[in-house]
Amino acid sequence: MKCHNCGGSYEKISSDLPFKIGPHTIVIIKDVPVLQCVNCHEFLLEDDVMGKIDEILERIDEQAEVEIFHYAA
Repeated sequence: MKCHNCGGSYEKISSDLPFKIGPHTIVIIKDVPVLQCVNCHEFLLEDDVMGKIDEILERIDEQAEVEIFHYAA
């Protein structure tokens, strides 16, 4: 698969990603598997990874200001 931004190739890496899910709630998910372009560093989340992230985000207490989770495949 080629990067839609620059045409470079992707490599699989792990990254920590923030998600804002409410006016005062931020969730950080650590060690998320992503595809990152080796040239421009644009990244993609595969469908199964995004499904798992959606499951994690559904469990969040929106009263908390910051929550940190570890992505587990």
